[in-house]
Amino acid sequence: MGDATIIGSKWRLVEVGRVVLLQTGPSAGRLAAIVEIIDHKRALVDGPATEANPGGVTRQAVALADVLLTAIVIPKLPRASRSGALKAAWEKADVDSQWKASNWYKKRVQNERRKALTDFDRFKVLRLKKQRRFEERKALAKVKSSA
Repeated sequence: MGDATIIGSKWRLVEVGRVVLLQTGPSAGRLAAIVEIIDHKRALVDGPATEANPGGVTRQAVALADVLLTAIVIPKLPRASRSGALKAAWEKADVDSQWKASNWYKKRVQNERRKALTDFDRFKVLRLKKQRRFEERKALAKVKSSA
């Protein structure tokens, strides 16, 4: 017959230890980990206060529709683990550095920076983009003329 190879899906699953980004409520924009699955629509989350997660997230039940699942998983996190055990596992899995290295975090920081720009800052960005475009076109023209 032959051997069958089974490859797991790349989907982000709702699982204990999955790091989520909260979208609503007072903790919106903060990271938390799923510590227990209540039912098919809700999960119990908790998040320690860290540098990347200021203030942390108090243990609470959240609707899965109100969170975004990240690709970060805390491996072998026991079900219903308490805050101290979660913080130790969070630090051991180095969740903060994984989050800061992700493109998602970098895009969020860039969007926040752009929202904070003043009119003059936007004008300076426009001028810099024009200068860059001019230099690129000059280099392209030089390559075309030599070919």
